[in-house]
Amino acid sequence: MIRTAVILFLVAALATAMLAITGEPGHASVVWLGWRADMTAAAFVLITLLVALSAMLAWRLLVWAAEAPRRAERTRAEAKRRQANEVLTRGFVAVAAGDGLEARRLAAKAADLADEAPGLVRVLAAQAAEAAGDAVAAQAAYTAMLSLPDMRLAGRKGLMQLALAQGDRAAATTHAEAAYGEPRTARWAWRAVLEARLEASDWDGARELAKGALERKIISPLVADRARAALLAASAAQLEADADPKRRAQALERAVEAAKLQPGFAPGVVMAARLLSGDGKAGRAAQALENAWKAAPHPALWLAYRDLKTDETPRQRGERLWRLAALNPGERESRILLVEQALIAGDPERAQEAARELASEPVTARIAGLFARAAFAAGQPDEARVWMARGLGAPQEPDWSDLDPEGRAFAYQPADWARLVVSFAESGELIHPRHERRERTLGELPELPISYADSAVLLAGHEAASTPYDIADGVYEDDEPPPPPAPRGGDRRPSGRRRLASAPRVAK
Repeated sequence: MIRTAVILFLVAALATAMLAITGEPGHASVVWLGWRADMTAAAFVLITLLVALSAMLAWRLLVWAAEAPRRAERTRAEAKRRQANEVLTRGFVAVAAGDGLEARRLAAKAADLADEAPGLVRVLAAQAAEAAGDAVAAQAAYTAMLSLPDMRLAGRKGLMQLALAQGDRAAATTHAEAAYGEPRTARWAWRAVLEARLEASDWDGARELAKGALERKIISPLVADRARAALLAASAAQLEADADPKRRAQALERAVEAAKLQPGFAPGVVMAARLLSGDGKAGRAAQALENAWKAAPHPALWLAYRDLKTDETPRQRGERLWRLAALNPGERESRILLVEQALIAGDPERAQEAARELASEPVTARIAGLFARAAFAAGQPDEARVWMARGLGAPQEPDWSDLDPEGRAFAYQPADWARLVVSFAESGELIHPRHERRERTLGELPELPISYADSAVLLAGHEAASTPYDIADGVYEDDEPPPPPAPRGGDRRPSGRRRLASAPRVAK
């Protein structure tokens, strides 16, 4: 303001001076208290401007002096605020470093300084107590946050984590449900409540929770659809084994709905196809599997598709599988299926041609076994055992591990379904419990004739202590394989490996 007044004064003075220079200074007389002063008009204007400017400067000086105490108070408050921010920063750094004692000292100091940030002080106090291992103080600090509307979610989350650390899952669930019930909630609260319901195998309650989370825009429509599909499949798996026909019919409905929601969710689609086929609806089962193959090919899908018909020749079955692979020809599973269908159809040349399309794939036990079977079918046993040797040390494929050699694919336990729901809902990824638990799965490597078994092991760098299979299991070119012994009741097959040199099986 003073700067503006000075500028105006200079402009007025300049204008007055220009008028005086032009030769017309004018005349002014001032009479005051018996005194009379005669002067030019230009001089009068300059004197008036100077007096006005001086009066304004004197007033500003007086106001500045009067505001000195308030200005000093503001300076002290600003210094205190800067000190509080510094103490809070150092406190949170100490928490991040795990220095509980230093964090608690700084938290106590911040409580005296940071009057304008009580929320940050409480967060620091709670985290400092946790870093120091004082669960009682941490619980008290998190509980104090519940009195502040803006900090209730943070308080509930802290109390939930403390309860989980103490093994009190019931209290943790209570805090998560309270946080989920807040008008403004967070995704972690939904996730915690969902996991609690999944742990209790409450599939219907979890579906309602996913629906509510979508309506409140906590999760996206894609996450909601994936969660619902997985939950419907888990519920169908539970109802499928029920003795009540109505509940088994309900399992079919839920599996079909899961397949429609997420065609790429192989566990749900395979279950829906199995139930539809058992209900005499093989056409709908085939359509569901074909849609799933277009979305996300999986080994379990073509195995289920293969077994839909039991009255066809191997060549007819191979042609049907070829049509399935043609629905999504660019995918890796489709290229693998072309090899499988050629082997099923008894066309070794086409099997080897299709196998060459997989030459750029990383060598896994499954790929090595596939090449070995194609080579042996084409009359190249030496190449077959080389692939066998490579497959002995190659890694397995997690996707392949969910195929049970003596049962159903995706035979998840309730705990596996619970993990699958969370994993598939959030990322679209399948979990593979058998692979994680190192359980026996469908063997990727075929059985070798005994004349090649020992050398294959030696080629892999392992010394064979004993023959891996009985001599009766070996099949030679000039011998007809003996019929397998009839299985006894309750006996399981000794191995899930594929037969490399066995005679063609009758189509299922």
